[in-house]
Amino acid sequence: MIGLISATAAGAAARDRLAAAWPDRTRVYDGPVGDAVRAAFAECEQLVCFLATGATVRLVAPLLRDKASDPGVVCVDEGGRFAVSLVGGHGGGANELARQVGDVLGAEPVVTTATDAVGLAGLDTLGLPVEGDVAAVSRALLDGEAVALRTEVAWPLPPLPVGEEGAYTIRVTDRLVEPGDREVVLRPPTLVVGVGASKGAPVEEVLALVEGALREAGLSAASLAELATVDAKSEEPGIVAAARRLGVPLVTYAAEELARVDVPNPSAAPLAAVGTPSVAEASALMRGGELLVPKRKSAMATCAVVRRPGRGRLAVVGLGPGARDLLTPRAKAELRRASVLVGLDQYVDQIRDLLRPGTRILESGLGAEEERARTAVAEARRGQAVALIGSGDAGVYAMASPALAEASDDIDVIGVPGVTAALAAGAILGAPLGHDHVSISLSDLHTPWEVIERRVKAAAEADIVVTFYNPRSRGRDWQLPKALGILAEHRTPQTPVGVVRQASRPDESSRVTTLAELDPATVDMMTVVTVGNTATRTVAGRMVTPRGYRWQEASR
Repeated sequence: MIGLISATAAGAAARDRLAAAWPDRTRVYDGPVGDAVRAAFAECEQLVCFLATGATVRLVAPLLRDKASDPGVVCVDEGGRFAVSLVGGHGGGANELARQVGDVLGAEPVVTTATDAVGLAGLDTLGLPVEGDVAAVSRALLDGEAVALRTEVAWPLPPLPVGEEGAYTIRVTDRLVEPGDREVVLRPPTLVVGVGASKGAPVEEVLALVEGALREAGLSAASLAELATVDAKSEEPGIVAAARRLGVPLVTYAAEELARVDVPNPSAAPLAAVGTPSVAEASALMRGGELLVPKRKSAMATCAVVRRPGRGRLAVVGLGPGARDLLTPRAKAELRRASVLVGLDQYVDQIRDLLRPGTRILESGLGAEEERARTAVAEARRGQAVALIGSGDAGVYAMASPALAEASDDIDVIGVPGVTAALAAGAILGAPLGHDHVSISLSDLHTPWEVIERRVKAAAEADIVVTFYNPRSRGRDWQLPKALGILAEHRTPQTPVGVVRQASRPDESSRVTTLAELDPATVDMMTVVTVGNTATRTVAGRMVTPRGYRWQEASR
């Protein structure tokens, strides 16, 4: 919950705007400001104070205890111009909160945390337990000193400016090791412990068994991701309490699912009790991984430990038609999250400034789409966080389909939608896509012309608005006239046609003409051509296709 505190009418107005935008995330604290700050500090994860920074500092200073547990505090000035991350930039999430407040109120976020200020991913913001000299290693990253990355288990980290050698080290491991000098240890949640227990097994026994198994195997409890067991034990008090004390979720599976898992140490006892020959090993192995600790027993419990490395992550990102303000916030976030970026060189140039330091860029030229898709999937399979970029929406004549054709279920795939060229052009032209519409690529590099022609004929006969992608190139100059001729068999010569080149980019141009007057020679690969249907009209120079045909009848 985010506590909101204000002292003036202007502050209250801004406060209420934020409360209206985030009704489920915020709570307004009224009354004397000092009392409100103290109450919110004790009850909320974050605070937004619509107060002067000096006043806010004096109010929260006596309340500060520990940067790991104190709430994040953001301060907004009286004029609503700035959202200042004041306390808990990383641990309290104030840096991100300042950006979110800025988005809602139109304020400039002010973030002074060193790593955030220069675009580096903070070592204490990766969502992983971290041990060692975070300050020293972070300072080395900021100063451009050589920092080595030692990855003992695969995990999709964000980009970091690291190498193979250096005086400082970032170590990614689930092993029970102490950080060395000038070293930070990151603990990814790679370990799963399967647990079985007799009815009434005490929590102390379950905990001792689990913690002992991890310790004796040289594994860190900080890398424990979950406890797993059979459905029949989902409410067993000792197991439930053990998961709660370890701070991990308890995941359960049906006995018939567990019975299908191949395990090294099946037993007749659990088969008779709960319907599966293995609980501990089977539940730990249920979603794959490497069995590190086979079944161990105590008087009333069993456990087994599996390492399940992090899955690689492939985000297929649509960059939109080109204008920076048409790049979605989600796309920006994925670009900053990816440690590997794969894309066409000219698209990489569009967003290079948004990438974090340390991002590895794999760029190539036109015609290498399938190679880029294979490269992106291969990097994700190596456990990397990958962004594969394309213009417009990545799923529309772009990189999503070749990438997903290569991908399998061993990686996580995230689709990030973007504004398509058809939509960008439509907004420039007016409202040509107000009714049913279709996009057709006239490039026969991947699709036989016979198939394209059949689709154009179907759209013409169905009276559907058509947007042509890839309409004409130097080597393909006859397809567009042929397609327009097919449409002309079903539409009048006065049918409006919109032509938009370089939509949303600095050299954008557009015009509305007619089916009879369009000169295909004026069109190139940077152009989309939108042909209206029989209801489309030109109104004040804009193409408009009504949502129904009543408007067409009324306008005659």
